[in-house]
Order: sequence, then C-alpha cells, then structure tokens
Amino acid sequence: MTVIDPDTQTGWVPGAEDEDDAEDMPLSLRLSIADTLTLGNATCGFMAVYFTTTGILIPHLQGSQETGMARHSAATAVILMLMAAIFDLCDGLVARKLRSSPMGAELDNLSDLISFGLAPAYFVLVYGMVADDAHQRVAAVAAIVVLLAVVLRLARFSCVTLKDGMFQGMPSPFGALTVVSIVLLELPFVPTLLAVIGVAWLMVSRVEYPKPRGILAVGMLSWIVGAMGLLAAWAFDAPGGQLLLQTGCALQVVMGAVIPLFATARRVNTFRGNRREARTAQLP
Repeated sequence: MTVIDPDTQTGWVPGAEDEDDAEDMPLSLRLSIADTLTLGNATCGFMAVYFTTTGILIPHLQGSQETGMARHSAATAVILMLMAAIFDLCDGLVARKLRSSPMGAELDNLSDLISFGLAPAYFVLVYGMVADDAHQRVAAVAAIVVLLAVVLRLARFSCVTLKDGMFQGMPSPFGALTVVSIVLLELPFVPTLLAVIGVAWLMVSRVEYPKPRGILAVGMLSWIVGAMGLLAAWAFDAPGGQLLLQTGCALQVVMGAVIPLFATARRVNTFRGNRREARTAQLP
C-alpha cells in the first residue's frame, strides 16, 4: 500500500525507510581490520591484569612460596602488554593503508587506556603489595599517578593538533613499558617509585617524541619481539635469563631518559637558529 504525504505529495511505502536505515547503520558501525587489531590491544591489556591478579597477587595473599609461578605470571602479563603495543602499532599502520571506521579513534583511546593505563598501574600496585621493602599505600599513590597521566595524555591527544610526525609527551605504550621495566629491575623501593612518577610526568610533558613510522616502526617492532624473548628466558629460568632481563629493562629505561634529552637539545638548537636568523635579517 502506498501512502501520500500531504506535505510533499510524494508516495511512501511502509518499510522502505526502515530498510534503508538497516542498510546504512552497519556501514557506519562495521568494524574494519584496524578496529579488530585495536580490540586485540584491549584484550591483551585485560588479560595482563588477569595474570597479574591470579599469578602474583592471589598466591601472595594465600601465602604461597612458589616463586616460579609468580615469575611466569609476571612475564606473561608483561608479554601481553608488549603484544598490546604490537597491536597498537599495527592498527595505525593498517588504518593509514586501508581504512578505519568512524569508531576507530575512540576505540584506540579506550584500548590504550586499558593496556597502557590500567595494566601498568595495576602492575605497580601489586608490586607495592608483594615486594618485601615496598609500602602498599605509597605504591597505590604512584599507580594512581600513572593511570591519571595516561588518561590526561590520551585526552590531550584527542584535543590538540600537533605537527605531523611528532607526539607531545611520551607515548603511552612506551611509557607503560618503561614503567614495567623499572619495576622488573627490582631496585630499592624509593628509587623505583621516583622513576615511575618521573615516567608519568614525561607522558604529560611537552617533550616531543617521533612517531614510529618506516624504519623507526620496524626498529620498535624488533625491540618488542626481542623483549618478549628476554621475558620468556627469564620466566623459564634459563641460564643467564635474569641478567638478560635486567639488561633489557635497563636499556628501556635508558631510552626513556635519553630521548627527552635529545628532543630538548633539538628544540634548543632550533630556537637558537631562529634567533640567529632573526638577528641576521635585522642587520642593514
């Protein structure tokens, strides 16, 4: 049956508009390949929290003396965070090559919050509960600082437009891996907490970090795969595994400290160059 609209004098067939809406909605909500990778990122972050709880926290609360299980669970949790970083790296590359759905940016921020905000902050909290020389309440404050730093960084990333090829502040995946590396180094409690808070500050700072593209992306991916190998060797108590793990974690922390220094030196040199050009232009 056809109904005539008195305003437009056009015919309308019941159900036709509903069919059009049904066809349009999936197009705007359909997940792309990049979105699927982003969901993999979120899944890895959640599973990292799961293994930290079931393999480290619960056995500690039950008085278990099995250090091998705790070591294996800690390595599994960190490997999952590393896998989340791989998903985060790949979803951006795929989105640029193919396409992303309208939900892509929101999915990316929410997934990053789980994998690089909640998971490392929870890792710091559990460290404060199980380490011999740690103070639980102080560690909880440091964990909250890490979480809020990631929240603020992700919110700023969504609102601030920066020049192409650069991040403002330490990227959250890099910051999360640096925080976890500091904890795995098993330094005294106070230096550990100070270093963790320092990383949180770098994430909300204005220090510029290059985006992982091209050779830099390949290098970052290789670094993450190598870190997984070190964690696996440590988890299964391989000969020299502890030394390899500490070496890898120390390199991660050094990278986190050196990159801001290079970025600051570059900004200073750029500022001096601009001033020199301005003075030259003012000369008669």
